[in-house]
Amino acid sequence: MTKRLEGRTILMSGGSRGIGLAIAVAAAKEGANVAILAKTDVPDPRLPGTIHTAAAEIEAAGGQALAIVGDVRDEASVENAVARTVERFGGIDIVVNNASAINLSKTTELPMKRFDLMMSIEHRGTFLLTSKSLPHLVNGTNPHILTLSPPLNMNPKWLGSYPGYTLAKYGMSLLGLCWAEEYREAGVASNTLWPETIIATAAVQNLLGGDAAIAVSRTPEIMGDAAVEVLVQDARACTGNSFLDVDVLAAAGITDLSPYGGEDGLELDLYVDPR
Repeated sequence: MTKRLEGRTILMSGGSRGIGLAIAVAAAKEGANVAILAKTDVPDPRLPGTIHTAAAEIEAAGGQALAIVGDVRDEASVENAVARTVERFGGIDIVVNNASAINLSKTTELPMKRFDLMMSIEHRGTFLLTSKSLPHLVNGTNPHILTLSPPLNMNPKWLGSYPGYTLAKYGMSLLGLCWAEEYREAGVASNTLWPETIIATAAVQNLLGGDAAIAVSRTPEIMGDAAVEVLVQDARACTGNSFLDVDVLAAAGITDLSPYGGEDGLELDLYVDPR
């Protein structure tokens, strides 16, 4: 059976663990080359995985991996990542904007250092990685930009909950929608993808409720499988969308979500309203 991403090259920010790694592994199973740009060169006692263990998982899944140690906020670092990816694989077909920082503090409780960190990763990093990759994307095979950020939900509940983080993530979503229009005629797709429920990641474990939150989460693999379903779509036809993972999978005929966990009930993710 032909692998659906055979020969296509992904450049991803982050990806050492969690959702980013799940997307990288799912894409590798479909034959993709995956370059990951991340800072985690050595193990962190608080977090599992490094860029090197991620590369090993990608290759074990059947893809080719390139681990690039660097900072998505730094222009020279991103330029190096783009150049090394093109040198190794011959081009870039897909950019996945995965890297993010999270802080759910209220306005008066959010230190400016943390505010600046979120804006520099979510806004500057997303813009920087995409802008430096676009000259290659326009010549890529079925080129896609996939940004891991939520639909622009203007429910006052979300607007009033954690303005700093909301600004950071909605900014990523706006960029994704902007690129869909800017590059529509060039045939470069740009979409965003967000989980319906919270996902069992280190961030959820450490920041959103520990074991109790993990028990009502789905596994990162649901985002990996959903991302692949987006990335195999015709770039000229599938662009400008703000997807939830479950909707993407349903459109692909995948409705049994039990393999992704959440047997103890599920908690909706941030910015997702009950349906």
